[in-house]
Amino acid sequence: MWLRGLFGAGFIAGMAGACASIAPGGPAPAAAPGADDGAAVVAERSPGPRLLDLTVRSPVLAGTADVRLLLPPGWSRDAGRTWPVLYLLHGGGADHTAWTANTAVERIAGQHGVLVVMPDGGACGNYSDWWNRGGGGPPGWETFHLAELRQILERGYGAGTERAIAGAGMGGTGALAYAARHRGLFRAAASFSGALNTLHHDPGGLDGPDLIELGVAVGAPAATWTDLWGRPDEQRMVWRHHNPYDLADRLAGTRLYVSSGDGTPGPYDPYAGADAGRGPGPGRGPDVVEALAHRVALQFTGKLRRLGIPASSHFYQGTHTWPYWERELNTALPLLLAEIT
Repeated sequence: MWLRGLFGAGFIAGMAGACASIAPGGPAPAAAPGADDGAAVVAERSPGPRLLDLTVRSPVLAGTADVRLLLPPGWSRDAGRTWPVLYLLHGGGADHTAWTANTAVERIAGQHGVLVVMPDGGACGNYSDWWNRGGGGPPGWETFHLAELRQILERGYGAGTERAIAGAGMGGTGALAYAARHRGLFRAAASFSGALNTLHHDPGGLDGPDLIELGVAVGAPAATWTDLWGRPDEQRMVWRHHNPYDLADRLAGTRLYVSSGDGTPGPYDPYAGADAGRGPGPGRGPDVVEALAHRVALQFTGKLRRLGIPASSHFYQGTHTWPYWERELNTALPLLLAEIT
């Protein structure tokens, strides 16, 4: 039942001055500035204090996607200023509500004068523009996040150009891949339990390609898993282009934080203690997803050392679950903020 740990907890765990207040459930102003390709906000909702949810119509997604914003103190549309931006990416099987639903991110990050952006990334979007057998086309999650959404936020919601990015599970992989593929776009990046070597091969157990195939099968059962990046043997350059391990040299100059658990129950697991040796789930088997994240994180940080690229890291006893990622966000946040505030 380790799949439940993967896809249930982590992986399944002109606008300025146009409107000075948030209108819960109301449409965005018609004059709201959009992205260069026509992507635009079509609705806004306020689910809580200083939270603002946007629904964005996106040509590269051929539909709409939601984005949750945690607004900094003093934010208003007509403030005449910008704020540093922290992107928080969710894991597989989750959505834009994951960080607020599973962590105290509003308390952890809400008072630091940054605009926290929590976008939907698809249940198994893998923070990529899908290869689609060489034809491209929807879904284009990377273009949505880094072109369309970025333009919308900078033109209408006070987003500045000082950016950091972090994510858990699939979002951790995406955070470091985004920072590497778009050098200079993010000043700092953090991965919590991300699969940082998607081409890691383990003939005796779960490996990187297995994890991607399982993620697509569960998160997008109507899709063929090879539509994402192709087959790892035949389209290896496509895979390498999206693999943090292969892109590690491109992270020079970016402040980095990498963490993962070893897959055994730790202090935030309710079955730790007397049952600690019996595994994390109903079947009491090992948390193979977190164990894989641990192995490839060690590979990744080892490669960074060989390249002479500094990184902060934290490897611990624990599983692929939100309490650990909340702790890691608490730990990594000062490092991330130091680069953008």
